[in-house]
Amino acid sequence: MKKLLALLLLPAMLLAGCSKDEVTPDNTPPVVQVPQTVAEQLANATWETKKVSESIVWKYKHFDNLFNSNQSITILEIDLKDEKLKVDMPYVTSGFLKTSEGAARVRATAAINGSYFDTSKGGSTVFFKKDGQVINTTRSGFTPYRENAGFAIAADRSISIEKKPAAGWSSLSEANTLLTSGPLLVYEDKPVTQVQEVFNTNRHPRTAVGLTADNRLIAVVVDGRFSEAHGMTTEELATVMHALGCVEAMNLDGGGSSTAWLRNRGVVNYPCDNKKFDHEGERGVATVIAFVEE
Repeated sequence: MKKLLALLLLPAMLLAGCSKDEVTPDNTPPVVQVPQTVAEQLANATWETKKVSESIVWKYKHFDNLFNSNQSITILEIDLKDEKLKVDMPYVTSGFLKTSEGAARVRATAAINGSYFDTSKGGSTVFFKKDGQVINTTRSGFTPYRENAGFAIAADRSISIEKKPAAGWSSLSEANTLLTSGPLLVYEDKPVTQVQEVFNTNRHPRTAVGLTADNRLIAVVVDGRFSEAHGMTTEELATVMHALGCVEAMNLDGGGSSTAWLRNRGVVNYPCDNKKFDHEGERGVATVIAFVEE
C-alpha cells in the first residue's frame, strides 16, 4: 500500500518541481537605451550626399525626432582651401533679388540667402560693405542681437565670422566685404547663450553660416512652418552648428527667406513663402552669399 501511494504521488512531485523551475526570476539587468546627443544624431544619420564640385558638397536629411520634432536640413560644405573658390555677395539697394537670381548674376555654383532687408521697399536694413564701399548702415532702432555678428571677407579672400566690436562695424577696417546679421551662434568653439526673445525662442525656418577649424565653411538651411519641418530656435540652431564642427557661426535672415540653391538643380530646400512643402516658395531678398568657382 505504501509503495502504491508513493507511485501515485511521484507525478505530482515531478510536476511541482518543473513548475518551480519555470518561475525562477530572471535577474538580468534591463537594457537601458541612452538617448543620442544631437552631435551623435547628426553624425550617425544617413545623409543624401552629392559632390557638386571639387570644393562643394551638398547634403540633405529629414529627421523625425531631432529636438523631439520633424526637421528638414540642407547643408553646403565649402572647402575654403580651394584657391579657385571665391565668395561673392550680389545685392540690391532697393527692390528684391531672389537667391537664385543673385547666384545666376555672378555665375555661382551654389548660394544661400543673406541678411535682413526692408520687406516693403527692399534693400538691406543692416550694415553692409562690399569691396571696401559701405552700401548700408544699420537702421536706427534695429534689434541689437540681430546684428551682433558679421560675415567678413578680407582683401586676400580669407573668410571670418566676427563679433560686433565695441566701436561699431565701421571700425572693422580689415574686412573688405562685410555683411552683418545675427544672432551670433557659436564663438570661440562654444555655443553662445541666446537672448530669450520670441525671435530666438520660437521655431522658424533658419539660415546659418559657420567656419570649422580645418577651414571649411558650413552653410545650413533649416526648413520650417510645415508639419513635415518644424524649424528651429536659435539655441537649437547653435547646437547644430557646433555639432557640425563650427568654431564660429552666425544666424542669417530666416523665415520665408531661407533658401539654398545649386547650379543645374535650382532651389534644393523647401522655402515656405508659398506655404507649400516644395521647392517653389523662394522669396526675394536684398543680399545673397554666393560660392563661385573660377
